[in-house]
Amino acid sequence: MSDATDLPEPDRAPGAPHPRETLRLFGQARAEAGFLEAFGTGRLHHGWLLTGPRGIGKATLAWRIARFLLTAPEPGGLFAPPPPVSLDVPQDHPVRRRTLALSEPRLFLLRRGANDRGNALSADIRVDEARRLKGFLQLSATDGGRRVVIVDAADDLNPAAANALLKLLEEPPAGACFLMVAHQPARLLPTIRSRCRELRLATLGPQDMAQALAQTGSEAPDPAALAALSGGSVGEALRLVTLDGLALYARLVALLSAMPRFDRAEALALAESVAGKGNEARFELLAGLLDLLLARLARTGVAGPPGAEAAPGEAATLARLAPDAGAARHWAGLQQELGARARRGRAVNLDPAALVMDMVLQITAAASA
Repeated sequence: MSDATDLPEPDRAPGAPHPRETLRLFGQARAEAGFLEAFGTGRLHHGWLLTGPRGIGKATLAWRIARFLLTAPEPGGLFAPPPPVSLDVPQDHPVRRRTLALSEPRLFLLRRGANDRGNALSADIRVDEARRLKGFLQLSATDGGRRVVIVDAADDLNPAAANALLKLLEEPPAGACFLMVAHQPARLLPTIRSRCRELRLATLGPQDMAQALAQTGSEAPDPAALAALSGGSVGEALRLVTLDGLALYARLVALLSAMPRFDRAEALALAESVAGKGNEARFELLAGLLDLLLARLARTGVAGPPGAEAAPGEAATLARLAPDAGAARHWAGLQQELGARARRGRAVNLDPAALVMDMVLQITAAASA
């Protein structure tokens, strides 16, 4: 295992339990069944890419598979037990306790480590971490059986580390299984992708979202709205709950509902709510919600209003402002323009309040066109 440090864990979402601490995985029964089918039929691949958007449970599934592989008997044989139907491992199993403590000798966690100064996390997974993995795989497991490697996330591998990992995937040791979390698998080396079997996870619907949030200790005030605004990502939904994102989105929809009239007082209040030190996360959320609202406007012009409203009156507002495909192209173009403007503004440290006001004014002008 990687050495523990005093730095925050790079693979832990703010305000959420670490994936190794999560008891249940919601909404991913198909992915779990796909892995169990491969295991039960003796076609277990040595490399797996767990793919899908951020926050939908890829790392949680990786830890569930790891515990399962480190405890399950070999399939097949005359006296073998029937094929397993679940990845669950008893909570009091020694492997579960050791993985929680990051002390399981047959498991290696490859993730971002400390930078050269040791005072912050590195921006990527560096080659020295991958070389430690090579040493781990060269050692015999202490009590025989399988060895498991979790890479969280493969997107973080720098080029040298990716090439080092590729060499291990090309000639995997017997009994080794690589579980690689990948948010954007298309950005990985094609040779890495070709040596892995993909296990794609689904985004979560309202019911699974509510259950997953409850497991983190958070309540879902409106599961359907959270599922819509988060793209089915529990991690993003948790951020929305923490920063009161549903209320913020409702204010944006209410602002648009009056357009092309311009409620300056409300726009100023929104802008001021993200200004000042300590409001950086809220500003990022507001900018993201504005981008999402424009995207939903564009889609409405093509496919009609969304089936589930993410705020009161949203469907009527979107339908009025985006009645056809021409309007859809208009809003899609503005989405790209304002997204680029927001990125430039953040890069040069423009005043967040001024940036938000400028974006609102641009949307108002577009609604008047």
